[in-house]
Amino acid sequence: MKAKKALKRLAKIETLISDLTERYSKGALQIREALQDAKTAFGRVKEAVSLQASSGTVKKGALARKKNAAKKPGKSSTALTASAPAPKTKRPNFSAAQREAAAERMRQRWAAKKQAVTEAAAQIRTEAAAMGK
Repeated sequence: MKAKKALKRLAKIETLISDLTERYSKGALQIREALQDAKTAFGRVKEAVSLQASSGTVKKGALARKKNAAKKPGKSSTALTASAPAPKTKRPNFSAAQREAAAERMRQRWAAKKQAVTEAAAQIRTEAAAMGK
């Protein structure tokens, strides 16, 4: 999400929380305090997003420098272009019986599809033969 859109949404949430705080009864101080804490937390998040948005132009410039350094063959840029490895997604661990059951289901689907195709082809052949006579 772009920073400008995030800031707009955060401002809207902050105003909704402040309206809710004002409308809530004066007797429930704990709830009013919790809402006030939430409002201040959203204010801090809003500041962090705006700071990140303002530093985004600097990051783009640094990224361009890294790309240019990587393109130049004479310079060593291993520190600039090194990146963290992509996180691996955990694959489900199936037992042999589960794998075999899944394979059997796939075979059944393939067989059903193949049978439907052959039946459709046979029907087309019979219709074509009837038209040809």
